[in-house]
Amino acid sequence: MSNSRKPLDRLPGMTSIEDAPYADQAATEALTLSQLAELAGVSVATVSKVVNGRSEVGSETRALVESLIQEHGFRRQRRRIRPAGLIEVVFHELAGDYPIEIVKGVQSVARGHRLSVVVSELGGRHIPGHRWIEDVLSRRPAGVITVFSGPTEEQRAQLAAREVPLVVLDPAGDPGRGVPSVGATNWSGGLEATRHLLELGHRRIAMIAGPEFALSSRARLDGYRAALDGAGVPVDPDLIRRGSFLIDDGVLHTRRLMALPQPPTAIFAANDGLAMGVYHAAHELGLRVPKDLSVVGFDDMPPWRWAIPPLTTVRQPLIEMGATAAATVISMAEGEPFQRRVELGTELVVRASTAAVRG
Repeated sequence: MSNSRKPLDRLPGMTSIEDAPYADQAATEALTLSQLAELAGVSVATVSKVVNGRSEVGSETRALVESLIQEHGFRRQRRRIRPAGLIEVVFHELAGDYPIEIVKGVQSVARGHRLSVVVSELGGRHIPGHRWIEDVLSRRPAGVITVFSGPTEEQRAQLAAREVPLVVLDPAGDPGRGVPSVGATNWSGGLEATRHLLELGHRRIAMIAGPEFALSSRARLDGYRAALDGAGVPVDPDLIRRGSFLIDDGVLHTRRLMALPQPPTAIFAANDGLAMGVYHAAHELGLRVPKDLSVVGFDDMPPWRWAIPPLTTVRQPLIEMGATAAATVISMAEGEPFQRRVELGTELVVRASTAAVRG
């Protein structure tokens, strides 16, 4: 095993909420294959097929063995990660630069451990289907990282029973009890973006938020509200719109916002894609950014730095988030201590899309 791995507690900007070894999750009365087989009244080969994710086992038998594994645990000799092992990274959708930045981070850590990175997507779904868990268990990866999505409670139990570590990156919802997660300081980012606009004199500040179900979206919106409240500016419900992190939503909601009797002088978009939609709609309406309308995004994706004008945005450290998730998976697989919840800091990057409000 290479000694080049950066220790988890030395990754930059990391905040630990709880530390615990993955091995502690195993029950003290964990059973062997033969003991599980005896309890279930089946052969050792059948239990082995269930443990290894093989499909040729009846549903009732599989459910029985699964329940015994969940109740008692499964005892096997812990091994170091095989040099040919895999880290599986699962996205709800492969679109834009967001997945690319995260995979870069995962690969930067996996490479030092001679691990390959396998990328898959869920076709836009945020909860994997039944076939997904079968495929993952058949590949027996060193660990799984799900991004902006998360397995069901049953799927998490199946992964834990096979000692396949799971980390949820940028969780859309509750990652599950005992499941490590990696995210960013979304609330602080929303607060800082809105404060920047307030300091420029804006008071009619709109926000195009992401979907309600997403934790990151709710946190950014809460940060926006907190900044307005701190400045004594009432929150106007008409200035808050919800999108799906898509450019089209930015276009649609900007059109509607600028049609209000008192339109906003600035818009905070919950991601850079929405901000690009704001740009497009502003151009369509004959508005100049930032002279007529200031715009702030969130993420700091590389292409938007070259927009005209360059986008003011909140940098989300996606590469570092991917690296942290990979380091956590490896620590779990090796039975070393790891951090349960990690939040990496965001940073406001001021460019040319924001300016003082016009008198």
